[in-house]
Amino acid sequence: MAEPLKNIFSRPLLEGFAHTVHAAWKPFDQKDFLHRVFDAGWEQRELKQRMRHIAISLRAALPATYPAALEVVVKTTEKLLAERGESMAFDHCFLPDFVEVFGTEDPDRSVPALAIITRWCSAEFAIRPFLLQYPERMYPQMLAWSAHDSEMVRRLASEGFRPRLPWGMGIPALKRDPSPILPVLEKLKTDPSETVRRSVANNLNDISKDHPALALDMARRWHGQNPATDRLVRHALRGLLKKGHAEALAQFGFEQDVSGIVLENLSAPDAVALGSVLEFSFSVKNTAAETRQIRLEYGIDYLTGSGKISPKVFKIKEMLLAPGQAELIKRHQRLTDFTTRKHYPGAHRLRILVNGKAVLEKGFVLDEPATT
Repeated sequence: MAEPLKNIFSRPLLEGFAHTVHAAWKPFDQKDFLHRVFDAGWEQRELKQRMRHIAISLRAALPATYPAALEVVVKTTEKLLAERGESMAFDHCFLPDFVEVFGTEDPDRSVPALAIITRWCSAEFAIRPFLLQYPERMYPQMLAWSAHDSEMVRRLASEGFRPRLPWGMGIPALKRDPSPILPVLEKLKTDPSETVRRSVANNLNDISKDHPALALDMARRWHGQNPATDRLVRHALRGLLKKGHAEALAQFGFEQDVSGIVLENLSAPDAVALGSVLEFSFSVKNTAAETRQIRLEYGIDYLTGSGKISPKVFKIKEMLLAPGQAELIKRHQRLTDFTTRKHYPGAHRLRILVNGKAVLEKGFVLDEPATT
């Protein structure tokens, strides 16, 4: 079984962090901080609860006033950056969380601090309450950060500005009107950092969920500029492609008419145990007289805890099929619980899609794992 993600906040990690804080601020009581963190309730806390608990424990061990405490946090971050360089150190996500919890009423200090902290541990979540509370201030700030020397700060300008950041606060105003975001995306679409460009794609994918025509218009303008931007556009339209959106498919040469493309011989088990792997295969053949470009995907209709269906679509491959060409496709899907998905026993359905259309499907039952 995989190690629970919450265990990234290990004692060795936090002992090392406490040592760094002490080096930045000598009065820091390392033992007291660690005692606060690893209290009687530590083992029962999940990932986000542990992150927040560490931030609160850190606050209790720092100077009484927020400005003085924040100065220690910033100096500690600067020491980490000097020793190890820029990073997306998720195991230190309690640092931006510290600012989110204690600093939203002091944007003059907190916002510049996040620009430093994000170079060590991304502040995309911590910046959200500032966007909600101070839009007139923060929208221009995000644009200014898009020109920053640090790729991590430029990434924050895009990733933190997403209308629908997963596991983060939503920004209803940006869902309704994403126009403040667009200059940032235009600025960063050709950024030299792939990390930044991927964030731009994630942001545009968010926008496509509420404003597909706007996202498609931007994609058409960007497509064809260079290979890196073309990859960005394809990733940005992934949500529309998975939905079989005609214009998105046409953008990359996939026709809605799939006549002549024959999918058959879907082989998959009737039942699979929770915690195991669903293995399946099928054949695809082009019976048309001309070469066809196709996008193959598979979908699984997951059963939710409330008994409803939650469909998910996964890409298999994109390919050119010459006349008469046939291919055998084999894939598998793990049916184990993880952070973003919990599985429930019961009836599920596997679907095979070509250019966004379901062509083959088969039901299967997800069983409780066998007991020994």
